[in-house]
Amino acid sequence: MHAAIDFGISNTDAVALVNGELQRWTRVAQGAPTHESVRQILGHGSIDLDQLSSLAVTGGQHRTLPAILGGTAVHAVPEVTAIGRGGQALATPDGDDLVTPLLVVSAGSGTAVISARGEAYAHITGTGVGGGTLLGLSRLLLGTTDVALIDTMAMRGDPNGADLALRDVVSGPIGSLPPDATAVNFGRLARVATPPNPDDLAAALMTLVGQVIAITAINAARAERIERVVMIGHMTDMPSFRRVIDQVGEYYGMRVLLPAHAGFGTAIGALMHGTPALR
Repeated sequence: MHAAIDFGISNTDAVALVNGELQRWTRVAQGAPTHESVRQILGHGSIDLDQLSSLAVTGGQHRTLPAILGGTAVHAVPEVTAIGRGGQALATPDGDDLVTPLLVVSAGSGTAVISARGEAYAHITGTGVGGGTLLGLSRLLLGTTDVALIDTMAMRGDPNGADLALRDVVSGPIGSLPPDATAVNFGRLARVATPPNPDDLAAALMTLVGQVIAITAINAARAERIERVVMIGHMTDMPSFRRVIDQVGEYYGMRVLLPAHAGFGTAIGALMHGTPALR
């Protein structure tokens, strides 16, 4: 058996390859990793550390772990490499396309944008806007940090209940953008005294976060002359976020791939790169 752990800011993600099947699980991040916490994380997925052939680790303070835990070799994988390799693994059905250049966007608590060209991975850009932004502002504006609730509210709401659309501020089209495209995030709040309903506020908040991430990714891809973009990270778990990403991609003529299980992309990348038997 082989396993990998990604020590993220908000979540700790783990994956394990057991009898050719990939298992995935996550838990809330709980500080710097230790021998005992690694055992607990793996145990949460019914994996015994002492039965592993190898363990790959990435993210957070993963380098504080020793090279051997119990009798298991620990392989530290740089986070940029894990993100890039994970994107490659998820962008194609067989996960083996290491030739076609790829831009990998890791949308987690914050957002990192990584280029993957073969086995060369580089940090291109990023933004502090991400899941942490969504939860922080949701606490202030909606009174909750419940991700499932925020997502449900955003799916029900109309972002233009809080945003200004193009039709509100210009008399004609701008490029290929439709009249209901966002012109000013939260701009309507400065014009009206009546506050929007909570669902519209949630939708506007998700729109703001999703648009910043999507436009950052698209501009980076154009600057790097990369035609394929894949997004990983737990922001992609939310249908309302995926809807915004798809919408922005349609506006600007660049599809952003949103694969299944993208939330575990960095852990999968660590597994693929950090496990000698899988390289």
